Amino acid sequence: MPFSLPIPPEANALLDRDPLALLIGMTLDQQIPLEKAFTSPWVLGQRLGHEPTAQELAEFEPDALVEIFATPPALHRFPKAMAARVQEVCRVLVDRYDGAADGLWAGADNGQELLRRVQALPGFGRQKAQILVALLGKQYGVQPDGWREAAGGYGEVGSYRSVADIVDGDSLTRVREYKKQMKAAAKA
Repeated sequence: MPFSLPIPPEANALLDRDPLALLIGMTLDQQIPLEKAFTSPWVLGQRLGHEPTAQELAEFEPDALVEIFATPPALHRFPKAMAARVQEVCRVLVDRYDGAADGLWAGADNGQELLRRVQALPGFGRQKAQILVALLGKQYGVQPDGWREAAGGYGEVGSYRSVADIVDGDSLTRVREYKKQMKAAAKA
């Protein structure tokens, strides 16, 4: 199923075809709107003049990458920290998966193994890892045995809890309502 996030069509198309873009979007998806997080991989490619590889980003001169992230409009509200985080994730991809982002999930024997692999990425705690497992299962067709269980509530059919469930305007509204309810419950 092609991505249909409320972002430019070119950004959705990049998420569809490039697993690294998807992983960068997930890495950036914290403390900023999801539209910004998942558009930023496309903007990064525009700024570089090409779609980057994990190898390229892993080896990028850190200050130069921060500059690219910080150029207005910044790719994230914390460009220095998130440029470093993206670079760390890319280094893991190079070290463990020969630079292939889809190597992260290729060959995972089951959902728990997939979850462990994702949680081993810098900045991917349990919740973020479960969201990525759900996103991979629901929208990328990566469905090793037990993936829904590994994704927790994010893997449930008909749940509207995260980016994994956004396929149109209605689902986006439902995810936003769920997040609003969770924030209100946390304050209570």
